[in-house]
Amino acid sequence: MLSDVEHLAEFLRSSRSTVVFTGAGVSTESGIPDFRSPGGVWDKVPPIEFEVFLSSPEMRNETWRRRFAMEELFGAARPNSGHLAIAELVKRGTVSHVITQNIDNLHQRSGVPAERIVELHGNTTFATCLDCGQRYEIQDLRPIFETMGAVHDCYCGGLIKTATISFGQPLPAEVMAQAHAATVACDFFMVLGSSLVVYPAASFPLNAKREGAALAIVNRTPTDQDRYADLVIREGIGVTLTAVLALL
Repeated sequence: MLSDVEHLAEFLRSSRSTVVFTGAGVSTESGIPDFRSPGGVWDKVPPIEFEVFLSSPEMRNETWRRRFAMEELFGAARPNSGHLAIAELVKRGTVSHVITQNIDNLHQRSGVPAERIVELHGNTTFATCLDCGQRYEIQDLRPIFETMGAVHDCYCGGLIKTATISFGQPLPAEVMAQAHAATVACDFFMVLGSSLVVYPAASFPLNAKREGAALAIVNRTPTDQDRYADLVIREGIGVTLTAVLALL
C-alpha cells in the first residue's frame, strides 16, 4: 500500500498537466491569518461589503484604516516551504497554473511567474481605480491617508480600492474564464489549504473532477468535497509537499 505522500507523488509523476488550487491554509504557515474560518479575523471584525464601500465615505476610510493596520503583517510575511514547493513544481513543468483564493502575493514572491497565477480574489499589495483601472501602490497611498485621513479619488474621478474582491463585488469575468480554462484542461487537480466553502471559487475542484481529472485535497480539516476526492491528506501543506518533492 502506498502512503499518502507516495500516492500524491504518483499522481504528480503521472500527470501531464496539474492545476494547484490554494486557500488560506497555505499562507497561514507564513503567518498570514485566516480571515474566513471560525475564529478568524472576520469573526472579530466583520468585513465591509462592496456596496457599503461605494456608498459610505466613512466606511471607505475604515476599509483603508484596516488595510494599513495590516501592512506590517503582509510586509513581513515570506513564502514558506509550501509556496516554494509549488513554485518548484511550476518550474519543472508539472503544474500549469496556480489558482488561488489568497490575496497576499506570496506565490509571486516564491517564484511562480505571474502568468501562471490566477488570483480569484485579487491582490492586496496594490490598489486600482474602480473606473479606469489605474494602478496605485500601497506605500504611496499610506502617507496620504495618514495626513488627510482619507485616500483621494483617482485623477479620473473614480474611487481607489485595494485590488481585492470584497463581499458583494463581482469576480472579474476574465479571471473566472482563465481559471475555468486551466481547470478543464488538467488531468490532476490538487487542492491545498482550502475549506472549499466560498463559491464560485469552490466550484473548480468539482468541475475538474467532472472533466475526468483526478482530485486530491490536502487540508487540515475536512471539507464537503472530500467524498469526491481520490486522495485526502489532513496534514500541513509545507511538510506534505516537501516530502512529495523528495520522491519526484
